[in-house]
Amino acid sequence: MDIGAARTFLEVLKTGSFVAAAANLNLTQTAVSARIRVLEEQLNRPVFIRNKAGVRLTPAGEQFQRFAVTLVQVWERARQQVALPAGRETVVTIGGEHSLWNPLLKKLLEWMHEECPDIAVRAHIDVGDRLMDQIQEGVLDIAVVYAPPRRPGVVSELLLDEKLIAVTTGPGDGDWRQGYVHVDWGPGFAASHHAAFPDLANPAVAVNFGPLAMEYILAAGGSGYFRKAAAEPHLRTGQLNLVRNAPQFSYSIYAVYSAKAEEEFQDRVKVGLRTIAADQR
Repeated sequence: MDIGAARTFLEVLKTGSFVAAAANLNLTQTAVSARIRVLEEQLNRPVFIRNKAGVRLTPAGEQFQRFAVTLVQVWERARQQVALPAGRETVVTIGGEHSLWNPLLKKLLEWMHEECPDIAVRAHIDVGDRLMDQIQEGVLDIAVVYAPPRRPGVVSELLLDEKLIAVTTGPGDGDWRQGYVHVDWGPGFAASHHAAFPDLANPAVAVNFGPLAMEYILAAGGSGYFRKAAAEPHLRTGQLNLVRNAPQFSYSIYAVYSAKAEEEFQDRVKVGLRTIAADQR
């Protein structure tokens, strides 16, 4: 069985389209179609029904889905274990969202260096949805994400209940909505934000990456909602001011991992994450 075919099958299933799967895998649509055709020949059954709306699984495809996930998981684990560096007993793959590398993941790597010298570490930064996919596929052992959606077979453990606060480069009790920058902190924040500020539904500047938005308002002036931990250094220096009487929104950080994970080394990583999160409270 070609692991590439199993990966392609799962990507087509996830995206619902050969075109979208090709884009995500950096392949041509022809290559994706060829991989699926070879897979169907090997199984002697069609796995997808194609129509104008996209694709859906055949009964054979539904049966193959769980085997495809297992194939990819086993291959990734085998590849990592075989490639172990000298002096290490196993390897752990850790993922995190872009906004979480500092300080949470940085401190975790430092903790692993001190407390788990027998474990090799592979760290990967990506967006939340892809990290969740990689947890389900077995590519990652543990990931640290904001507000993860529910996924079958994935455990979400609360680490920190962080807050998003409104800050401005102007006076905290002035007209802070001038120069407002909307930061995309996900659908939960969007719903709460719209309920609190329906008049800010169409801002002049919108950014989907908090650190970029922060750098922008520090340079050009303005206001926005940011992680409390990220804003505090600038509040202490006076570069930013807290907007008085503005609501704060919850932005919780979770550790996510497979419900089937039983390896002792993963439990050690979880201990590290819990220890670091406790120090951040």
